[in-house]
Amino acid sequence: MSLKIKKGDQVEVIAGKDLGAQGRVLQVLPRKQKVLVEGVNEVTRHERVRVNRRGGQEGGITHKEAPISLSNVALVCPTDGPTRAGYRIEEGGTKVRVCRRCGTEL
Repeated sequence: MSLKIKKGDQVEVIAGKDLGAQGRVLQVLPRKQKVLVEGVNEVTRHERVRVNRRGGQEGGITHKEAPISLSNVALVCPTDGPTRAGYRIEEGGTKVRVCRRCGTEL
């Protein structure tokens, strides 16, 4: 299956607790059908205090992003907002992602 969402894309959450939130894709997990989005689905982790190489201590309560399902995010077109993506083959045989509504390149 070809994923239409890539690392670095701007996406909007269309379902779930963070509905309406926008962010940049940090990582795509194709086997799990999930993405990591900046500032979305933040969870609290309690990390064990451990000594690093310099002798300082690391640990405590941290906040980090958890993966969100691919079906709950939509690509954001610069002109139209959240939209679906399609493909167009340019002359020369290159495949380009385009907005399904207006046809602009994503």
